[in-house]
Amino acid sequence: MKNFKNIHLGELIRARVKEKGLEAGRICSFMKCTEAELSEIYGCKSLDSEQILRWSKLLDYDFFRIYSQHLILYSPPAAYNPDESLKMEKSSLPQFRKNIYTTEIINFILESIDTGEKTKQEVMEHYGIPKTTLYKWISKRK
Repeated sequence: MKNFKNIHLGELIRARVKEKGLEAGRICSFMKCTEAELSEIYGCKSLDSEQILRWSKLLDYDFFRIYSQHLILYSPPAAYNPDESLKMEKSSLPQFRKNIYTTEIINFILESIDTGEKTKQEVMEHYGIPKTTLYKWISKRK
């Protein structure tokens, strides 16, 4: 996947189904849908989270990760406010670190530099990646 900004989940599901070589009958049985509904799903840009979970299990692929990658790349970094950081917010929800870059994200960023789509400086500014981190990725790649 080249573009984490514009996600079309139906197309991604169709591609994974093709990779796995699954037959429509098996998919419809697992997803409890008709072949017409299956065709509709392939055309959907987004799906209900329960459906995404079922597709992830059936196709042995974490489709939620695509949205996580989008958040890592395109959500604005939190502004630092010293007064707010003292309040250490507690939440009953699990806490995740935003600055964990997967291999796919690193490759996506390095490809955008290689193709001339973005300069190193633009990558650092747009995605908030520290200079040392970017240069480590570049040196490890060579």
